[in-house]
Amino acid sequence: MRLTERFRALRSSGRRALVCYVTAGHPDLAASVRLISELPAAGCDVLEVGVPFSDPLADGPIIQRSSQQALAQGVNLTRALALIAEAKPTAPVVLFSYLNPLMAAGPDVLDRASAAGVAGVLVTDLPVGADPIRESWLGAGPLEFVRLVAPTTPTDRMEEIGKHGSGFVYLISRLGVTGVHQGVADNLSATIDRLRSVCDLPICVGFGISTPEQAKSVGAMADGIIVGSALVHAAATGGVDAALDLVRSLRAALDET
Repeated sequence: MRLTERFRALRSSGRRALVCYVTAGHPDLAASVRLISELPAAGCDVLEVGVPFSDPLADGPIIQRSSQQALAQGVNLTRALALIAEAKPTAPVVLFSYLNPLMAAGPDVLDRASAAGVAGVLVTDLPVGADPIRESWLGAGPLEFVRLVAPTTPTDRMEEIGKHGSGFVYLISRLGVTGVHQGVADNLSATIDRLRSVCDLPICVGFGISTPEQAKSVGAMADGIIVGSALVHAAATGGVDAALDLVRSLRAALDET
């Protein structure tokens, strides 16, 4: 499994993972292909490629706008897979989606995603135990199944999530929706410690990380960081080169931990 192998290699070299989120088809189709293709060389270890969705409840305004713009260009899950296949990124790709687009794409969607070069899947609105049949379908498929943990998740439920996930755990650093924040949550270190005590999977922290200083601070506690809104904003306002420059600065900061 490519995600597991990537985190094993990072751990053996003492490095933290830089996980980068981009919305498929944003800021436009050509720029999206270039981003997906070139982010690994800029320092991205794992790519999260978001499937545009009309009702992204967990996302803040930056990613919501990117999703709307991609939908306006006709990008759906099938088109997102075509973009990934065209870009041929050297880093493992996690398909980041809500449940509805996956279900609408048909029962063979996981196999098609794997054939396009996807290594993992993360479903934002499918908590552990909510739908055992669909969870079993995702867990038994060809993609590693990344699960989410919130800072308010009880420790016993953290353990259950760890048992039903693979690749890594996405730890949400703060309550609310995605977005850019100025600081790191005060209770983050304690939350990471609780999760690590009951889960052997690598822990990557997302929601709000946008600067090299934050990357270095969180990287000192976790196995990796996840950057989404700041990267999407950079691509929207400064183009692909601005996004790549941001990733290089985050990579340099992480390598200081």
